[in-house]
Amino acid sequence: MEPIKYVDELNNHYRSLGHPVYRWTINSTAPLHRIDKPLSECTVAILTTGGISQCNMSPFDPNSYNDHRLDAIDKDTTDDEFQIHDAYYNHDDADRDINCVFPISRLRELVDAGEVGRAADRHWSGFMGRIYNRTKVIEESAPAFVSKLNEDAVDILLAAPA
Repeated sequence: MEPIKYVDELNNHYRSLGHPVYRWTINSTAPLHRIDKPLSECTVAILTTGGISQCNMSPFDPNSYNDHRLDAIDKDTTDDEFQIHDAYYNHDDADRDINCVFPISRLRELVDAGEVGRAADRHWSGFMGRIYNRTKVIEESAPAFVSKLNEDAVDILLAAPA
């Protein structure tokens, strides 16, 4: 069996919707940073890009692009309070268990076990769909998001793309 060529499949999908060819971002450096304290003392937040919203909020557009929407999700939100609207992946399993793409309950378990210091008060869902306007991400959306993470004293962001 030949592996699925993810990039080619995405490009074909978007072309079928009338979008231009996507230019993938290639970073020659990564702003990674070693944590300077034990995980058991860290505050962790989650970001998913899988089209997940709380049931009481507007759903994401499953075929969106350039969508910089970012929803805050309270850390105590239960697994049954989510909906998924995304056309980029098969989310049958995530419909049954949201933790497949947004491991909010797994994080709570790690906190309860003392493996992680605490969950941030807010987790995040957004940046869903193909984003062609990279300059806006770099100059506006990402810095605004980092400010929110800093407000919550987040040490580690767990990125959970779909």
